[in-house]
Amino acid sequence: MSDVQTETLADLSGEPHATVFADGPRTVRLSLAAGESLPEHDHPGVDVLLVGLGGHLTVELDGEPHDLRDGDVLRVAGEHRIEPRAREDSTALVVLAPREGDDA
Repeated sequence: MSDVQTETLADLSGEPHATVFADGPRTVRLSLAAGESLPEHDHPGVDVLLVGLGGHLTVELDGEPHDLRDGDVLRVAGEHRIEPRAREDSTALVVLAPREGDDA
């Protein structure tokens, strides 16, 4: 099947972001060492899904903290200001999902 793509997260290069799939929905692996964070930012026009793959992230959404651990899934509208911070070495899968009816 030519419409099936498989990637191994451990084989990806790039820190803190490694692109898994560049075309829709855009998917990246986020890896942060303990104490590291990304600057506050947003992703207008898409829903953001974060899947905890290991470690412990605190994800600030408009200044309100939300914990993300191994096996947790967080979904938020991309218009919210987001700032992930690693409480310990952490990895998450981030999917920027177009909203139904959108071409994003």
